[in-house]
Amino acid sequence: MSEPHIPVLMDEALDALALKPGGRYLDGTFGAGGYARALLGREPQATLLALDRDPTAVAGAAALVTAMGGRLTVAQARFGDLAAEAERFGMRPLDGVVLDIGVSSMQIDQAQRGFSFRMDGPLDMRMEASGRSAADLVNEAEEGVLANIIYYYGEERRSRAVARAIVEARRKAPITGTKALADLVAGVVRGEPGGAHPATRTFQALRIAVNDELGELVRALHAAEAALAPGGRLAVVTFHSLEDRIVKLFMAQRSGRAPSGSRHAPSAAAPQATFRLVTKGAVAPSEAETRANPRARSAKLRAAERTEEPARAADPELAALAAVPEPQSRGRART
Repeated sequence: MSEPHIPVLMDEALDALALKPGGRYLDGTFGAGGYARALLGREPQATLLALDRDPTAVAGAAALVTAMGGRLTVAQARFGDLAAEAERFGMRPLDGVVLDIGVSSMQIDQAQRGFSFRMDGPLDMRMEASGRSAADLVNEAEEGVLANIIYYYGEERRSRAVARAIVEARRKAPITGTKALADLVAGVVRGEPGGAHPATRTFQALRIAVNDELGELVRALHAAEAALAPGGRLAVVTFHSLEDRIVKLFMAQRSGRAPSGSRHAPSAAAPQATFRLVTKGAVAPSEAETRANPRARSAKLRAAERTEEPARAADPELAALAAVPEPQSRGRART
């Protein structure tokens, strides 16, 4: 039996939201309902709209929705659409948004979902159980595209060698299982004694690509800016550097703290801040939480409060951080 999903930095995130009686809140990643239970338990007069793109998570929410007596609504949707979903359910403007980014342990622990290299299952990785799967990507993408996905989303230094091995293997037969891919990567990437499995970074990269996770994060940040009331709070928990870099830049830009311009192209007058920072830098888990839940090791929380300034247009710099560059010219590809 798999261990239950344990939310990370939950108390710190709820503290950052500064819950108030009668407040309207949105949880962009319902999962097993940990944040929903804690938020509604902490503030008995609050109402919450919880989103999850995984239909299994939404189906599993029925009992909790009933128990909350009308204070909780759960809908299947991507958190990039949170502003539209809040409007649809009559929840705008919001007093707070919380996002717990990444894949849940429930998804990883189900072999048939194809997220884990530790259990054999179909090479799927789709959070919504629809659309293009990891197997489609692995068996159809060009070698250069695969190499860049694995390098930029997985930060795998051996990305070119992994992509080459995938292409050579699929010429003989399609790669359809998680174990087959994990074994293939392990034959190319050297594992460190006591370290992570050699396929960890490749699996992360494919999962992010299949679900457009970084693109959805960028959309969610802009959507939260549009949907939050003045004084409303945004709290985001991330689990790896790619996610945190996007959240950090967004909050820095929106709070007027990001550097802009250069001596060659001086910046125009800086726009007014749409957020003020709540946390000073990133909040990390306590030693006690890390001991109790090793998954918490890489987690970071950042939070900000909405000002009265109007929401800005989407930032192309953030979109660029979420995208994988096109394959480079011959001789410049990653090795």
